[in-house]
Amino acid sequence: MKRQKRDVCERAYKRGYQAGQGGKSKSQCPTETPTTKQQWLTGWRDGRVDNWEGMSGVSGIHKIPGITT
Repeated sequence: MKRQKRDVCERAYKRGYQAGQGGKSKSQCPTETPTTKQQWLTGWRDGRVDNWEGMSGVSGIHKIPGITT
């Protein structure tokens, strides 16, 4: 069975969100293309805001992209 490629921008957002939640610096952005870099930074900002508001660990499980209930 073939694996379908995921949307590059969606994947960049998710990875940026995880980096923001983990407290990493935005200078560690791994992408160079403008659209994916923007998505990564948007995810990073959302992750940092959620981290600052205490939405980490179990209290923030509903905010993790890709987890549905």
